[in-house]
Amino acid sequence: MKKIECAFDEHRFTASLYDNPSARDLLSMLPLALTIEDYADNEKIARLSRKLTEDGSGPFGDEAPGDLCYYAPWSNLAFYYAGYRYSRGLIRLGRLDRGIEPLLTRGRLALRISALPGSVQ
Repeated sequence: MKKIECAFDEHRFTASLYDNPSARDLLSMLPLALTIEDYADNEKIARLSRKLTEDGSGPFGDEAPGDLCYYAPWSNLAFYYAGYRYSRGLIRLGRLDRGIEPLLTRGRLALRISALPGSVQ
């Protein structure tokens, strides 16, 4: 499983990516310098500079806090820290490895995403 490291504020955390075309496309863009911000009451989002492929996407179940998704209509990553439901255009990319605590930090912050060694395509 491919892994990424995310860093913002004083937090560093990792996520394991699923083996799907959208996750592989995200890996090909790394490293990234983005802005992460609060959205709704259950997620943080970061807008990408380009769209990811939607090949192989489709409905999924078992939505849970800690999921990392891509929302195709807005070209943004969604880091979920509370419950959510699948909606059209949402593609699950992976899961945070050690809980949601970093995502509870509120605000608009600089985010750095990089591939961990052995995870680059």
